[in-house]
Amino acid sequence: MVEEEAKSLPMELSEKGGVENNGFVQNEAFDDKETDASSQEEMPKTCTVAVDPASTEEPVLKPYAGMPKEVLLKFSSQARYRVTREVLFWLIVAAAAVLVCATIAIIALSPKCLDWWQASPIYQIYPRSFKDSNMDGNGDLKGIQEKLDHITYLNIKTIWITSFYKSPLKDLGYGAEDFYDVDPMFGSMSDFENLLAAVHDRGLKVIMDLIPNHTSDKHRWFQLSRNRTGKYTDYYIWQDCTQAAGSVSPPNNWVSVFGNSSWQFDDVRKQCYFHQFGKEQPDLNFRSLAVQQEIRDIIKFWLSKGIDGFSFSAVKFLLEATHLRDEPQVNKSQNPESITAYSQLYHDYTATQVGMHDIIRSFRQTMNQFSSEPGRYRFMGSDGDETEDTEATMMYYGTTFIQEADFPFNFNLINMKNVSGNSISEAVNLWMKNMPAGKWPNWAVGSPNAARISSRIGKEYVNVMNMLLLTLPGTPVTYYGEEIGMENIASENVSKECINSDPVVKSPMQWDGKVNAGFTQGNSSWLPVNSDYQRVNVEIQMTWSNSTLNLYRELTFLRNNELPIHRGWMCYIWNDSNVFVYVRELDGLDRVFMMVLNFGQESTVDLKAIVPTLPAEATIRLSTNFSNTGKAVNTKLIKTELGEGLVLEYKTAKPVHTMEAFQGNCFVAEKACYSSAFNLLYVNC
Repeated sequence: MVEEEAKSLPMELSEKGGVENNGFVQNEAFDDKETDASSQEEMPKTCTVAVDPASTEEPVLKPYAGMPKEVLLKFSSQARYRVTREVLFWLIVAAAAVLVCATIAIIALSPKCLDWWQASPIYQIYPRSFKDSNMDGNGDLKGIQEKLDHITYLNIKTIWITSFYKSPLKDLGYGAEDFYDVDPMFGSMSDFENLLAAVHDRGLKVIMDLIPNHTSDKHRWFQLSRNRTGKYTDYYIWQDCTQAAGSVSPPNNWVSVFGNSSWQFDDVRKQCYFHQFGKEQPDLNFRSLAVQQEIRDIIKFWLSKGIDGFSFSAVKFLLEATHLRDEPQVNKSQNPESITAYSQLYHDYTATQVGMHDIIRSFRQTMNQFSSEPGRYRFMGSDGDETEDTEATMMYYGTTFIQEADFPFNFNLINMKNVSGNSISEAVNLWMKNMPAGKWPNWAVGSPNAARISSRIGKEYVNVMNMLLLTLPGTPVTYYGEEIGMENIASENVSKECINSDPVVKSPMQWDGKVNAGFTQGNSSWLPVNSDYQRVNVEIQMTWSNSTLNLYRELTFLRNNELPIHRGWMCYIWNDSNVFVYVRELDGLDRVFMMVLNFGQESTVDLKAIVPTLPAEATIRLSTNFSNTGKAVNTKLIKTELGEGLVLEYKTAKPVHTMEAFQGNCFVAEKACYSSAFNLLYVNC
């Protein structure tokens, strides 16, 4: 034992020695104290201890939780850890690069999203006739707010409210007395702000009218102008004319839209002022830069309030020729003294003058100042009203480089003189073939200035016209009441104040079968309710599965949810005196919708012979007769009755728009292709 100890190596230890602590120092005070004490004592004696050499070998370390930095670095520098770490790093870098590239590719290849004014139908409201909230017999802004649930029920997200500016209500309010205020008949500015907030709370948008061409003769500007006050002196178009023995000799033969001379003598200024419409609606002088600025300020005021867009009406009348020459007669042999009607002259000097589009573009530029915020694009529509000149109407779209209206409102389907499959096809084709590339179409079948569908072409065509409206490409515009098939009221019930404004199509909205059709709880309404209100109203049609209202709602749902109808190709494949047939397709999607609409007499069509690639059968997705929905039809023998409409659905690998025979009959506004693999749209088909 002694020999073994002698062979061991000596190790010097402190007499007060203990186990060496290789961990963290837990108490620095203890160390200081120990140092002070040792300084006062004698140096410790040393002794020799035998230690086994094997026990001094360094132990093998393994990674453990909480290891200090020095230990961690020892392991991290080893190849097996370093290589793994580098591989993971570069995999992450590569994955991030792939993700960024994929995102860029998707953005680059994705089609432009449809804006809100493209995605939803527009519902046009004449506020005086929509809903009365205070029992005075006149519809108002609070009434519109009360009925917003009806708008959402229709699957519509945009409302268009016609003029409600403060006005003497000549020509039913289309000549404003104050562009910055609400007429008391419709409520207050606070009512408008509450309506706007309620509209936006529901995710809806609101468009309002603006008629910049003229004001009321009660407007402050006109009162100052007739007195030659400062800058307002030239705010209107004044010319010398003579008055003798109660008759006026106007400067030229220009005629008002409503008939008779468009010049009116003013006793205060002793000159004639020009009016394209009623004598109570003097035209503004848009050759005055101050007038143009006034209108831009009005636009800014309402956009600042939060409205989502404007419809500009009567804009083709903004400028007149300065030379004041007589306009040419349609019938040159007619006695010039007998000319009193607007239709008796060619309006070469009082409509669509050079410079007019520049003014409209300045309105667009003003609106663009409020469109920079994401999701807050401000829509601009215009009333081109060029019924005889489609090319002139298309100019309201602007050019490739200069933006103007998002679209001029399209009244082709309203202005038709007769209705048939051929005339409908012609009206649709006229717009689509002339519309500039990349622009967006729109359609209307009713307006405040045209007879309702039921009265214009017949009750039997209401459903098929709504089916046409909601399945054509572009934005459909519905005039209030057309969703339930309202009719005009008898003209003998209309007051004299309404003579210039087609009031027969402005009768109160028919909400239910109660007194005054639920329009007002007052004793009477400003115009009489149509006598058919007990069977033609919203409440009762909500309960009928086969009603005009429920068909309208199903059509809006179909439009909003089916990509081919929402933004796909349109190809018309057949039309005759009875039917108009077209398809809606989307590249990459094998589902196709075919509309077979009857605007004539009972008809049978062999569509298989016209499009040989059609399947033998197609399914009726929607029908004007709800009992037919879901049935299968033979594409060789598709039968429709007068006023019947079918939305057929089928699958095909050969869409019509790819066939050479139909190339001239196919149109697409916002082209998109569908990828079934990734369930997304892209543009490069």
